[in-house]
Amino acid sequence: AEARAVRSGVGIFDVSHMARLHVRGEDATAFLDRVLTARVSALRPGRARYTFLLNEDGGIIDDGVVARLDDGSGAEDHLLQVSNAGTRATVLAWLDRWSGEFPRQQLHDATTETAMVAVQGPQAAALLDGLTEGTPSALRPFACVRLTLDLSPGAPVSALVSRTGYTGEDGFEVVVSAGEAPALWRRLVDGGAAACGLGSRDTLRLEAALMLSGTDVGPSTTPLEAALDRFVNLEKEGFVGREALLRMQEQGVQRRMAGFHVLAQGIPRHGYALSKDGAPVGEVTSGGYSPTLDMAIGLGYVAIEHSTPGTDLTVDLRGRAAPARVVKLPFYRRPQS
Repeated sequence: AEARAVRSGVGIFDVSHMARLHVRGEDATAFLDRVLTARVSALRPGRARYTFLLNEDGGIIDDGVVARLDDGSGAEDHLLQVSNAGTRATVLAWLDRWSGEFPRQQLHDATTETAMVAVQGPQAAALLDGLTEGTPSALRPFACVRLTLDLSPGAPVSALVSRTGYTGEDGFEVVVSAGEAPALWRRLVDGGAAACGLGSRDTLRLEAALMLSGTDVGPSTTPLEAALDRFVNLEKEGFVGREALLRMQEQGVQRRMAGFHVLAQGIPRHGYALSKDGAPVGEVTSGGYSPTLDMAIGLGYVAIEHSTPGTDLTVDLRGRAAPARVVKLPFYRRPQS
């Protein structure tokens, strides 16, 4: 029911557990250009970009969104890195490792001081427009702006609003101070939003073929293997992991992330084996039932020669062989308005 609410109306998720790391100072941009795959220096104020934090072998420490904030003062070197909750300590330690090269930057972890609510679905923009004199609906995808929200009479609240998402639908993230989160949540529910949990969020992101950190991507996988090459700027020199990715590109990627439909009853789960004509070719990373498509779907790494859409595979469902077929990703794409 929660997944369907997001697909047809609007749902909200408490994603305050995700890390919100502010980087300021003269070296802030150069610092993040060193550790992220995106060209941070090319970001204009009010713009954001999906990116990776890699280890020296090109493995994915974390994926997330980096944004250049416009605080109105004219100073552009204020950046926000949103990272996954499970990797927060690892990310902070990794950033600390490289920070010595950039003494004129300050990193501040604002995770526990703030709350973040994801507002997702075709009616998300209209709902947020009703809470502010601004127009969140006018934001471009991967834009962010500071707005004043009307959560209660006579008590305007400052919020950072971005237009990204993790469900495959149009959506926003609203960041407010931690103490203002309950009022924001109540106002959104009163406005018609369905309160949704992280179980439905996982179903939605799988339908949209969005990667889950620690499950689909991690330190032992690279963006090239994960079929996320488009989020890596290999022309940008000097970022951590670049040389390893260039070597992999030159030698050829041996495995690739693929999506598949299960053509029989049964649900694929993380770690289940994938085979071709009886020979093992890969392993499931994410799987589940898709309420939108009414079928079982999954993601997994397979030998690159078996990653082409239309390839027939077999998935081992706890000892029972089930037919599966590689399909073009994403599984679900929202209708064009």
